[in-house]
Amino acid sequence: MAIVSDEQVIKVLRQYNPWWRNPSIIKDESKPQKRLAYYEALKMIKHKTIRRFAVLSGARRVGKTTIMYQMIDNLIEEGINPKNILYVSFDNPIVKLINVESVLSIYESLYPLGGTKYIFLDEIQYTEHWELWMKVIYDSRKDIRLTATGSASPILERGATDSGTGRWSILKIPTMSFYEYCCLLQIEEPILPDNLKLTNLVNMSNAQLGDLMSSFTPLEGHFNRYLMIGGFPELVLSDDDVYAQRMLREDVVDKVIKRDVLTLFNIRSPLLMEKLFLYLCMNSTEIFSVTTAAKELENISVSTIESYIEALEMSNLIYQAKPMDVGSKGSLKGKPKIFIADAAIRNAVLMIDDVLSDEKELGAMVETSVYKHMVSFFQGSTAQLGYFRKAKDNQKEVDVVVELPREKILCEVKYRNNSHIPVTDAIVDLCMDEKSKVTNAFLITKQLDDFGITKHETKVPILRVPAIVFLYLLGKAEADGLNGKI
Repeated sequence: MAIVSDEQVIKVLRQYNPWWRNPSIIKDESKPQKRLAYYEALKMIKHKTIRRFAVLSGARRVGKTTIMYQMIDNLIEEGINPKNILYVSFDNPIVKLINVESVLSIYESLYPLGGTKYIFLDEIQYTEHWELWMKVIYDSRKDIRLTATGSASPILERGATDSGTGRWSILKIPTMSFYEYCCLLQIEEPILPDNLKLTNLVNMSNAQLGDLMSSFTPLEGHFNRYLMIGGFPELVLSDDDVYAQRMLREDVVDKVIKRDVLTLFNIRSPLLMEKLFLYLCMNSTEIFSVTTAAKELENISVSTIESYIEALEMSNLIYQAKPMDVGSKGSLKGKPKIFIADAAIRNAVLMIDDVLSDEKELGAMVETSVYKHMVSFFQGSTAQLGYFRKAKDNQKEVDVVVELPREKILCEVKYRNNSHIPVTDAIVDLCMDEKSKVTNAFLITKQLDDFGITKHETKVPILRVPAIVFLYLLGKAEADGLNGKI
């Protein structure tokens, strides 16, 4: 006897797919602001000659389900029969008890229609052997176009490697960039030169740069709020920032750590996982030593800490930046820097009062945002991202290093009232060194009037760029489809 009856499943499917009864109801769920992944996924499932499933991967609340609703809205607008569109979430307790094949079979018994069917499977990692069923569907059902989402990216990527090669592609969705944040709130855009790239700024005169920077003055308050609330669409639209941070803590952090991670990664000690994540939030943007962490967290074994770190990274809660060699300056080996996936997650966990007036905390938030934007911008390219710290002088560090076949980009965050750096600073050192092969160097500053080439005599000029401008232009370039071309 089946644990769940077909009638129970049909009831759930009807609730999930109200457009079967009223096609216009999808407008209530589809938001006007569309992210880059929406266009990529839609192109993938509608391509005339190349058939490929789309899998959206990202943390909770980044908007994966909204992207699906927007895709469904587009399909219905283009005349697709609403009954040929199925959405189901495997996070549902009833749906969790059955597999993909059963869901599809029950749906098709309900509506035995011809023509192409568009299937949307949310939180796919909660059903067993999902990748095998998707492989079977791809190979045996040419009439199906499929989109899926998941919150644990490497689980999805392993499935893609094992069964999905040539069948589906993973589209990673980070939290919103500052540019997307501004677009979502319909904030008036600064007037920018056509096709402006970050690397063009070094060729602009001080007068041109001054005009550009002043155009960002109306965005300063919004930038501070972005650092506090982060790039989670629903929270961005909230009119209660304190409540939004609480929701961030409860929904994004607590649910992921206390439920998703425990379920998907066989974590034995939920309390230790919570303590570790708190420890990472307190020490984010710093060099991470697994042996030090193991000692400070009640002498837990190094292997346990390593496995928990991997689980957090897989759950899209943290990034690990690996040390990178730059030129002839030997770098620190083996120890990563940990970045929380969004500065607002760190804020929500630590609950620091008046964080915007704390220069050190503010610097960590901006460095986190810079790294997150860079990861997102270079996603899908051949770029390697990490940081540099000189092996024999631990004070000499560059926060972000991006290496491409013909480019090497350095970014150093000095988000403080005085961004001056001495000639002995690592970024100056490397920009003087021919062997480093640096092509571009940015010093990320705080004040809008803190811009222009530094006075150091380097082979590669170091350009001071206010963080608000740097992140906005990076996000805009990505939204314009220029990601990977800084």
